[in-house]
Amino acid sequence: MIDLEARTRLTSCTACPHDCAVDRWRGDLGRCGVGRHAVVASAFPHHGEEACLVGRHGSGTIFFAGCNLACIFCQNWDLSQRVEGAPLEPAGLADLMLRLQADRCHNVNLVSPSHVAPQVTDALGLARARGLRVPVVYNSGGYDALASLERLEGLVDIYMPDAKFWRPETAQRYCGAADYPERMREALREMHRQVGDLVIEPDGVATRGLLVRHLVMPGLGEQTAAILRWLADEVSPDTHVNLMAQYRPCHQVGCPAGDGGRLFTELARRPSGSEYAAALAAAREAGLWRLDGVDPGPDGTGPASW
Repeated sequence: MIDLEARTRLTSCTACPHDCAVDRWRGDLGRCGVGRHAVVASAFPHHGEEACLVGRHGSGTIFFAGCNLACIFCQNWDLSQRVEGAPLEPAGLADLMLRLQADRCHNVNLVSPSHVAPQVTDALGLARARGLRVPVVYNSGGYDALASLERLEGLVDIYMPDAKFWRPETAQRYCGAADYPERMREALREMHRQVGDLVIEPDGVATRGLLVRHLVMPGLGEQTAAILRWLADEVSPDTHVNLMAQYRPCHQVGCPAGDGGRLFTELARRPSGSEYAAALAAAREAGLWRLDGVDPGPDGTGPASW
């Protein structure tokens, strides 16, 4: 059963910063498209996450359907922009977490949980009471409500948010949330307050702390540098950052527009090797040293598969 506080937050939804105020308890839908129950699109031991999460046996990922952001370049748009999967009550979600632990996964990795934070909070409480011992990873887009994060304190061991955009106008254009930069900064401060810097054990597996993802995108180098400076200055110079190089035109980027042109043409290319090299340099200049990424090569052109 969902507890009274979670039910109240769903009755007039405040699960994420959109504050849609719809009655999800009765099945009404807000921006995320998800009602009373969290919908699980898939769950399995994942070997494609960060090395410090994967270890030998994989990260126990639970992919939630739906999303509170509408990123026009989403590579998982078939999951995030659709709501297809198994609706699970908290007890069923707790069962799934325990199954992944039984499969020897190093952690339970909750992917895109921001819009179902009340349901996740209850499920984690049940799972912990029933013997969930592995670390819990909260793998979000960074658009999280402070009240939701506060309820998760003591239940989440590793926060792994995105830090996508620095400017409100960019966030509005690309993910439909002009307040994303401000909410992201609030969320990351709270996450770090709860769990601190990332702790990686001698076996190479993380057990607690903050791990920030930033996707390097074409033409947004100035915003990348601003985010990295802020992380070093306002969160911690010891913040572990994954500078991701896998952006590619996807979903709505490059699709035909109604006027015969193309949508979001400024993003219709991969970032160059020199752009990625500049992101790495900006991180180091900011004082960040715990970096995951790829080697852009001596000439900044990147590997052959760039």
